[in-house]
Amino acid sequence: EDEAHRFHASQLKRDEAELAGERAAIERRKQQHVREWQRVRHEDASRFAPRPTMNDRYLLLSLLGKGGFSEVWLAYDLAEARRVAIKFHQLDRGWSDEKKSAYVRHAAREYAIQRDLDHPRVVRLHDVFEVDTNTFATVLEHCGGEDLDSLLRCRKHLPERDARAILLQVLAGLRHLQTPSGPRKAIIHYDLKPGNILFDDAGDAKITDFGLSKIVTDDDASSRGGPTLSMELTSQGAGTYWYLPPECFATDVAGGPRISGKVDVWSAGVIYFQMLFGRKPFGEGLSQQRLLADRTMARATSVDFPAKPAVSADAKDFLRDCLRHSAAERPSVADLCAHAYVTKAL
Repeated sequence: EDEAHRFHASQLKRDEAELAGERAAIERRKQQHVREWQRVRHEDASRFAPRPTMNDRYLLLSLLGKGGFSEVWLAYDLAEARRVAIKFHQLDRGWSDEKKSAYVRHAAREYAIQRDLDHPRVVRLHDVFEVDTNTFATVLEHCGGEDLDSLLRCRKHLPERDARAILLQVLAGLRHLQTPSGPRKAIIHYDLKPGNILFDDAGDAKITDFGLSKIVTDDDASSRGGPTLSMELTSQGAGTYWYLPPECFATDVAGGPRISGKVDVWSAGVIYFQMLFGRKPFGEGLSQQRLLADRTMARATSVDFPAKPAVSADAKDFLRDCLRHSAAERPSVADLCAHAYVTKAL
């Protein structure tokens, strides 16, 4: 009789686990449908809904996403016979001339940064054109896959082998950014997060969105691994706090916080932790306002690892290196690319 009870209890546990899995799958499909419904609603309300041919060259196909002052459309480049992504930057007509000028200056700076980047792990910028006095567009390489944020929302976490493959591609992109080339200076991305890592049709990862990037002007920045010298952080408060290191939140530094390319190392570590464990290492479940009020990131002195899922000891050692509280002790991007965990065979 006891054996029968144990059998039934075991069967019930299996049934409960299956039901929980089915509920999670249904919830994921529901969220996908909600996002698609929102996309279609925004597409129908867009001024570009009639799908005009832009600049006598780009045929608009469908809305990919919408931000506060921008829309991104999938388009077909008639001149090059390829699909592209067009980001429309729309200035609010109610803005003052000063605010409009600042927005255009910011967007032009982002364009100037991305224009000179040519690497398979970085989204390519193809073209820029004016639509009207209040709207201009940037034409970007189209990545046919989803972004890492969407992938993690769907799958929660990834097997270590898959996560490491993505990590290596991101590190290759970061190394290109942080290595000066000719007249191009080293670049700190500063806003590296899952939503800014896109996948192409082949499933390869590419870094995008250089709106908050910093150009390192130190003449003696390391040519091996990018900016090892520090620069003043002039945009404290910008960025996505869960992915920014403690030095970005310093309030007791004379002259303000100083940052280096090691900001991106921390961000890469947070992203890798999230890929492996399905949660952020610091501030999980907290709002940005609460993170700031509690000084969560400034006090992130050590990282704790969940018991499950199981990952290798080498992966944990790598994460500890990426997430060192002190920027002076944290490795550079070049150091990470030479790290034993990165260079060892799969």
